[in-house]
Amino acid sequence: MGRPRMNKVLPKYTSAFTDAHGIRRIRFRRTGWETRYIHAEPGTPEFTAAYREWEAEGRKEIAKDLAKPGSFDDLIERFYRSKHWQDIKETTQYTYRGEIERFRAKYGGRSASKMTAKHVGNLIAQMSGTPSAANNLRKRLGQLFKFSIQLGWRADNPASVVSGIRVKSQGYPTWQEEHIAQFEAHWPRGTKQRLAFDLALYTAQRRSDVRIMGPQHVRDGAIAVKQLKTGRPMMIPIHPELAASIASMPVAHLAFITTEAGALFSTKSFGMWFAKQAKAAGLVGYSMHGLRKAASRRMAETGLTNQEIKAITGHVTDSEVARYTREAEQALIARRAMAKMSQVVWLRGGDSDLATVSQVSEN
Repeated sequence: MGRPRMNKVLPKYTSAFTDAHGIRRIRFRRTGWETRYIHAEPGTPEFTAAYREWEAEGRKEIAKDLAKPGSFDDLIERFYRSKHWQDIKETTQYTYRGEIERFRAKYGGRSASKMTAKHVGNLIAQMSGTPSAANNLRKRLGQLFKFSIQLGWRADNPASVVSGIRVKSQGYPTWQEEHIAQFEAHWPRGTKQRLAFDLALYTAQRRSDVRIMGPQHVRDGAIAVKQLKTGRPMMIPIHPELAASIASMPVAHLAFITTEAGALFSTKSFGMWFAKQAKAAGLVGYSMHGLRKAASRRMAETGLTNQEIKAITGHVTDSEVARYTREAEQALIARRAMAKMSQVVWLRGGDSDLATVSQVSEN
């Protein structure tokens, strides 16, 4: 019997090779990170656990022994080793680390105890052209200063008294029905682009979850999802449109959607790839997250309750749902409301001031 065939779906920074002894191996390798080798097959729980552990713990502490005591380099390294950092979700750590490291690249050697609120304010003001990035940096600095207080380095948190920059943007635009029709006309069923689109629109999940969906997640007419951001396990019933899209696209990998090389997309690259496909359909600025909002809009317009919507999107609170459904078509909902109102007449002088039209007809 030949050697079992290795699945070609490998996540970013992972490669498969045959060593000098003829043994096939898988390697996790990235600049600035510890190189690790794994024997588990891609797609197995053991492989996924090993990869996530490497993502969380494999980064080398650069110049750890050279950090100037009391500097931001020193503070940040301590923060990464603290329980505060370990309590942050893995996916959030990835985002936070990028924001912290960009600040560290410029100011890592400066004293963490001498930065004042004026300094923080000037730094945020310099980033006024990118208000979201400025506000995120203010939050990260607030975390670092709060940690420095616990270390006894400071007695105050200068970031806490600096106001953020007001962001006027409404966020990712919600796909309206004309946009959905335009994409569908350009990318018909049987294309990878259309399958990615339908997975996002008909499951209402984030791109981080859509990118790893595959045949193995389909169970009893539903797609099993464990949301990467929340850790919440969910079963999303498969909409007939999505079922038709899946059936029209042969899949030879553990994931429905892969790169041209047959590898698993990273969350960022998946979003960038999809944006290009939307642009090719003439939809500039429309993202996969906008499809999550479109799905929520459709559910609101259909008349689903907040509880029903949350059961699909995975949101926890009604306020979170409201952010996604506020763009539901006012005219459509108003017509439905008026149709209900038209079935009611107000009587005068009887036992009740209200009755339905059907009740009046019967009388």
